[in-house]
Amino acid sequence: MIENRVTIITPVYNASKYLSETIESVLNQTYVNFEYILVDDCSTDNSAEIIKECIERDNRIKYVKLDSNSGAAVARNKGLEVASGQYIAFIDSDDKWYPEKLEKQLDFMISNQFGFTYTKFDLIHEDGTMKKDNVQLPKKLNYSGLLKNTAIACSTVMIDKDIIGEFRMPLVRKGQDTATWLKILRHHDYAYLVDEVLNQYRSVPASLSSNRIQALKRTWNTYRNIEQLPLIKALYYFGWYVFNAVLRRV
Repeated sequence: MIENRVTIITPVYNASKYLSETIESVLNQTYVNFEYILVDDCSTDNSAEIIKECIERDNRIKYVKLDSNSGAAVARNKGLEVASGQYIAFIDSDDKWYPEKLEKQLDFMISNQFGFTYTKFDLIHEDGTMKKDNVQLPKKLNYSGLLKNTAIACSTVMIDKDIIGEFRMPLVRKGQDTATWLKILRHHDYAYLVDEVLNQYRSVPASLSSNRIQALKRTWNTYRNIEQLPLIKALYYFGWYVFNAVLRRV
């Protein structure tokens, strides 16, 4: 691993509508010691062409293509497999970062010796206009807290592998990010909030996360089938999850 290098991972599947904006938000970071791995999950649009055009002007970008369409968990795990950075950050192919995201989050982690952090974000509409600014999040979350409030958005996360160790995402099509955070928090006390808005999270009607019914099913599946919580305990945490989701209106 290269000290203080950040490896940024984006799974890409038919993402051409927003991909250029996502990539530009990464390349415009004030912190420059990073590699950016985009993992193409067998896109059938021109996502690959967009990535390859960006590689020609910035050699920090790396293009990886999967052999078959396998889902975001496999794509992110492929990125983790080839990562050379000490720090891991994720950004989805329709989200954006503000320019000081990496710099401020990394400073926060190093100065406090935190291994797992997340940031606040603005929620934007599909066209990029503001839907809800400065979504309020808990200052820190442990395992139990995250079960009650699945507030950690994947595109806001940064992990120090020197502290957390190597990790991989569970091979499920839905909810693999939250399942990963829960897995990490089984062995580490807290994930900590960088108390600044450093991300834009895009609410896209066609995306998995925008469908509230699917989100409920996804969370319940995580509790019962991945975390294997007993029914009563799963119902308890699920009630808290719904309550906190309504408060955030996300």
